[in-house]
Amino acid sequence: MVYKLLKGATVEQLKKEGLGGHYADHDKALFYVDAVGNPWTAAYIQAKGEPIADLTEDMAAEQKARVTYDWLINLSDDPGVIDALRFLREREVVHFQRFGEALDDVQCFLNEKKFY
Repeated sequence: MVYKLLKGATVEQLKKEGLGGHYADHDKALFYVDAVGNPWTAAYIQAKGEPIADLTEDMAAEQKARVTYDWLINLSDDPGVIDALRFLREREVVHFQRFGEALDDVQCFLNEKKFY
């Protein structure tokens, strides 16, 4: 989406929109940062190695992504961008539901009486 939005933009347009620093470092290439410019890091991925904790964290991450898409939709006036963001938002809802189902399955398994 970012590539498509920047395709054909001139250096002057990039500077005018506050992307001069990005252009200086990365041209028009994608460089993963948050909304205030902090680079993406694997530290954003949370994992304990315990299925209930990890699935709960996964569900929280899906909800956070869904809300972020809502806010990005509110910021955009481009119908194509809004459509793409709506699709991505709905995908997060489905992911949340599937992680919830997996969490239910794990909890049922852990609560079963084990016979050896």
